[in-house]
Amino acid sequence: MKRYFSLLILLSVFFASCTNEKKNDANVPTADTTVYRVKTMVLEKQNIAQKIEYTASLLAYEEINYAPAAPGRIDQVNVEVGSRVSKGTVIARMDRTNYNNANEQLQSARSNYLRMDTLYKLNSISEAQWEAAKTQYEVAKTNVDFLGKNTTLVSPINGIVTGKYFQSGELYSGAPNTAAGKAAIVTLMQINPLKAKVNISERYYPLIKLGMKAAVGVDIFKDKSFQGVVFRIYPTISSDTRTFPVELTIPNSDEKLRPGMFARVSLDLGEASALVVPATALIKQEGTNNHFVFVAGADNVARKIEVEIGTRFDDKIEIISEKVKEGDQIIIAGQNKLMDGSHISVVK
Repeated sequence: MKRYFSLLILLSVFFASCTNEKKNDANVPTADTTVYRVKTMVLEKQNIAQKIEYTASLLAYEEINYAPAAPGRIDQVNVEVGSRVSKGTVIARMDRTNYNNANEQLQSARSNYLRMDTLYKLNSISEAQWEAAKTQYEVAKTNVDFLGKNTTLVSPINGIVTGKYFQSGELYSGAPNTAAGKAAIVTLMQINPLKAKVNISERYYPLIKLGMKAAVGVDIFKDKSFQGVVFRIYPTISSDTRTFPVELTIPNSDEKLRPGMFARVSLDLGEASALVVPATALIKQEGTNNHFVFVAGADNVARKIEVEIGTRFDDKIEIISEKVKEGDQIIIAGQNKLMDGSHISVVK
């Protein structure tokens, strides 16, 4: 019996030993395991100029779909598409019938009010009668002011006419008729200055300031850079894109730039310490915008780690990830054939 138990104990120790050996040998390449030869570099922080670039479409600084407050016949439209207008320029005149009728009512209400005011001062009428006459006069005056502003339509901005939807003599119905889904007789745009709106990564939120200058480039003027200035920073971050909108003004006194042009906006955020790798070390996953690097482990196994792309300069790129740190061995050659967990041999 003692021999039987002794044998069982020996067998248990043997199998346990075999199991541990298998575990210890799990990362040791076998005869049929491919070992990839790679080159690495030590990941270090470097001081880099933080310059971020985003694409945008240039926008009119202000766009107005201009129309009267009420439907009516249009007496005259004084502008065409492309006409330049100054603030106060008469754009159109509406039929004056309603305005003339309202003005007659105002004169009648004014005469009645003056008569009732005199009688009230003589204590010949009650205060309620005087108040009624005063209210009637004030309502008539407000109506004339309203119709006056909506009979003679003047430009509220310096700009250019980019849309004309009615001709003189036509009836304005008030139905939506513009690309923006609004009703208008004409569309006006202020194009000096222009503006651009870009969505910037949330990580730069503390660095963006009002008044910050930006370089703006457009494809049509490849050798020229325009200057923009940050004038509005939105106070919230999108939970979907993790970005926040920023608007810039772009002086355009010579009117070379036009709304709708494709632009690249660059902001200089100063110097910062960052983890930087050669651009060739990055691998982009096909069909996505995801980027990866491979890190060589002490066990000669490659780990595939997703990273965010930061600032680009020359042939190097800033990488951002909580899973990489200074001192890691980044694989910079031979990584294109690797998979997560591949066995590697580091060569000089």
